[in-house]
Amino acid sequence: MRIALVHDYLVQNGGAEKVLEAFCELFPYAPIYTLVYNKKLMHGSFSEKKIKTSFLQRIPFAVGRHRIFPQFMPFAIEQFDFSDYEIVLSDSSSFAKGIITGPKTLHICYMHTPMRFAWDDCQKYNQDFYFPRFIKKIVPFFMNYIRMWDRVSAERPDKIIANSNFIARRIKKYFKRESVVINPPVNVDNFKISREKDDYFLIAGRLMVYKRFDIAIKAFNELGIPLKVIGRGPELKRLKKIAGPNIEFLGRVDDGNLQKYFSRCQAFIFPQEEDFGLTAIEAMASGTPLIAYRGGDIPEHMEEGKTGIFFENQTPEDLAEAIRKFKNSDYDPEYIRSKVLKFDKSLFKAKIKEYIEKELEEFRK
Repeated sequence: MRIALVHDYLVQNGGAEKVLEAFCELFPYAPIYTLVYNKKLMHGSFSEKKIKTSFLQRIPFAVGRHRIFPQFMPFAIEQFDFSDYEIVLSDSSSFAKGIITGPKTLHICYMHTPMRFAWDDCQKYNQDFYFPRFIKKIVPFFMNYIRMWDRVSAERPDKIIANSNFIARRIKKYFKRESVVINPPVNVDNFKISREKDDYFLIAGRLMVYKRFDIAIKAFNELGIPLKVIGRGPELKRLKKIAGPNIEFLGRVDDGNLQKYFSRCQAFIFPQEEDFGLTAIEAMASGTPLIAYRGGDIPEHMEEGKTGIFFENQTPEDLAEAIRKFKNSDYDPEYIRSKVLKFDKSLFKAKIKEYIEKELEEFRK
């Protein structure tokens, strides 16, 4: 079968890119279509793939500041031609699902989320990316157009796979469409249990407003106990400014050191509402308990008192109280790890392959 892959934009290496990586392993000869590609920021990922970009790639600043061009992205994603392909597999948090395919092409979309900045408060979009003042003023004017396009474009995939039950419910709410749930892949073999524990707590991920790292910073400022922060992003300067001397920012770390930090910390702090929560699952694969906000998809995979402890409100006070109650000795690392082995990448690829083959057989009839 002739297959193409479609991804929103290749400008960072996060959870969505882990899914794309698995797709590339399943279909090594499939080209990747994407709005923009920043080779430097991808740190070598997908460098050997055939990558086809939109006209935005040639517009000044679009590669480095792609988020200030959302009004052009619907048009850009619709310009790709997939008439030579029997099947297109998109993975989308925003625009990739909006490709246009002909009647002879099966389009399956792996949806990470309905477009977050369209359906949630657009003011969060401004805050997350610290846009210039004039950009902040015009965002609300074109957001209604983006919402309408997002609703219409969600009708274009022939089939939708949701990355979690949480997202399946959002797809149903905003798009009135059914979806099949296949959770994202985790390289569980990259994470090991350590019998040696250090005295620090850990938080990791892209430093963005919606991830609420500020809650953790303020809670640990109050408690005065060690917290290590892994990750980079637009919130870095602000978080450093409010952090006390007990909080250490490690920036981007390589895979080997990441595994070490995950396995040796007292607990992993997870204060955000996530569509799936890859870093939390990676922490659990290291046998590390979570201290997590009860929101998003994490409650589907976490057992109170066995794999971690929840806090109910996204406030420093609630998180600090949960940390005071937490005792690492109450948790069995082997049991914690066992609960996430079902997310192994090999199982994910097998499920995706089986699903695609089944749907393609139906499509050909």
